[in-house]
Amino acid sequence: MKRITKLLAAIMLAGVAATSATSAMAQSKGAKIFVIGGKADDPFWSKVKKGADDAGKVAELTGGSVTWLGPQNYDNLGPDAAKLIRTALSQNPSAIVGPDWVPEAMDDAFKEVVAAGVPLIIYNSGGMDAAKRLGAMNYVGNEEYAAGLGGGAYFGGHGAKNVLCVNTLPGSTNTEDRCKGIADAIAKSGGKSSQLPLPSSSFGNPTAVAEAIKAAVLKDNTLDGVITISAGDANSAANAISQASVGDKVKLASFDMDETGLQRIKDGTQMFSIDQQPYLQGFLAVSLLNGFVNYGLDLPTKPVLTGPGIVDAANVDATLAGAAAGAR
Repeated sequence: MKRITKLLAAIMLAGVAATSATSAMAQSKGAKIFVIGGKADDPFWSKVKKGADDAGKVAELTGGSVTWLGPQNYDNLGPDAAKLIRTALSQNPSAIVGPDWVPEAMDDAFKEVVAAGVPLIIYNSGGMDAAKRLGAMNYVGNEEYAAGLGGGAYFGGHGAKNVLCVNTLPGSTNTEDRCKGIADAIAKSGGKSSQLPLPSSSFGNPTAVAEAIKAAVLKDNTLDGVITISAGDANSAANAISQASVGDKVKLASFDMDETGLQRIKDGTQMFSIDQQPYLQGFLAVSLLNGFVNYGLDLPTKPVLTGPGIVDAANVDATLAGAAAGAR
């Protein structure tokens, strides 16, 4: 009996030792993931970052890390983002996540990542076309043209005939696709949409954006809809529409959303928002790469779409609850 007891004890000790060794191995080989994104204080990108950070907690349990790299501003978006990609690559990463905002400025940097044998996921901008072109594992995010089509169809279905798409990041693939989708979809119902391109320095400048939109709606009295490429710009647009006293005629919508915009939807002063679930973009992209680096896991689903979805008066209450938790 004593021999059996000693044998069991030895087996248990060996099991503990093996578990400790496995744990130490995991800690020494954890995934070192770099995420290229927008400014951390940007209302949209703060949600993406929260998702990446939450997924990073799992990576940390296996000795890994998640590092966020974002630009100082959006004035020189493509070249600045390319520099961030190369900065990440210089840190001997296990994997990299990044948006393909401006392909002509960023693609060469992404190709360097793939050429170095570093797993890459494109997210948020570029779509599966960019992922295939660059040799990335997958795309996680919204299909921007499809999102625009959804918004244009919603406008058209609710009687809008002349919609202004306000673009404060002109030349960026995702924002151009958004405005094009709006125009193509509303044309099918007999309406039209034009783009108001503003300098990228206007992005995040509420006064400049509001003044430009106010001037546009006062100049063209046939406008009956305004959609912005971001939630922050929608707040500026709401002020512009109010100042121009055209709120009874010009209906407001936005790509993406914040609590202020959601409250306008609830109050009836904004028609809808187009949601791409930014939290999931950060969370899923990091989670997929962490699983791939540590365990060789991959998904057959390509792309992994997080949107688009329409948030309007019918579902705004549930969305507000998610926003209060910092995830919508």
